[in-house]
Amino acid sequence: NSSDLDAPAAFPLHRLVWTNRYQELDRELRSGQHDPERPDPRGRTPLELSVCLGHLETARVLLRHGADPTRSNAHSWTVLQEAVSTGDPELVQLVLQYRDYKRATERLAGIPELLSKLRQARDFYVEMKWEFTSWVPLVSKVCPSDVYRVWKSGSCLRVDTTLLGFEHMTWLKGRRSYIFKGGENGATVMEVDHEKQVVYTEPLTLSPRDASSLLEAMAPSQENTAQRLTSPIVSTHLNTRNIAFERNKSGIWGWRSEKTETVSGYEAKVYSASNVELVTRSRTEHLSDQDKSRSKGTASVTSGPAQLFLES
Repeated sequence: NSSDLDAPAAFPLHRLVWTNRYQELDRELRSGQHDPERPDPRGRTPLELSVCLGHLETARVLLRHGADPTRSNAHSWTVLQEAVSTGDPELVQLVLQYRDYKRATERLAGIPELLSKLRQARDFYVEMKWEFTSWVPLVSKVCPSDVYRVWKSGSCLRVDTTLLGFEHMTWLKGRRSYIFKGGENGATVMEVDHEKQVVYTEPLTLSPRDASSLLEAMAPSQENTAQRLTSPIVSTHLNTRNIAFERNKSGIWGWRSEKTETVSGYEAKVYSASNVELVTRSRTEHLSDQDKSRSKGTASVTSGPAQLFLES
């Protein structure tokens, strides 16, 4: 709504984005007098507004000046998802490239502190078992559950899991290990697929790299972009706004005590979590009729109590 931007002095960047004056926007950002992350009355940053309007050049200018491409709006849609909804492949490639670049630089910047904290911490092994249950009959059989196993030794960390994700109302299962190996000159992250017997390795160097070279390396492939533009935009998240935890009780004949379990010689407490909602939404406005027929959009909310076992 253009009435949100009736005060150009209050939101000059948004006004320039709204009218797609990207050259003036570039000059304003070069002056250093404006915050590119300042939201308008509807909570939209200049980049979010630019993407929603499909203004490629203003989005490019904002990203070059450090606008955050990883933000989510009030409805939990990311900047990338909003870009996909426009159906513009060039806009999707632009946002995806800067998003991956930001993630890579933040990951590299945090490695020295992470290695330092890992070396200082004591070595350990811990298991965390969790599962969701529901009061709805038969629903608990399809609710997710998993056991996370974590090993820490020196500057190395390993996490084993069997729950890989959620796609089209189906829980994806498999045996995966994620290994972080720290060394003197950097670190390595490995993803081990035990079923396919394949190991994916990503070296994380601590030496500084040229920013433009790193940004260029993050350019997405055409296949990646095409896949996003021909698939529904799916958002799945746990709504824990009203979550409540309560210690489980055990015993009979009126005698009740707080429930505990013994795992690997350690006493573990058992909690129940209530008011947990799993919200799944999808958008298909960018899809052709043929793409929509292959994959119909869904929107659902599944709620119920969850039981959490903390074992250490």
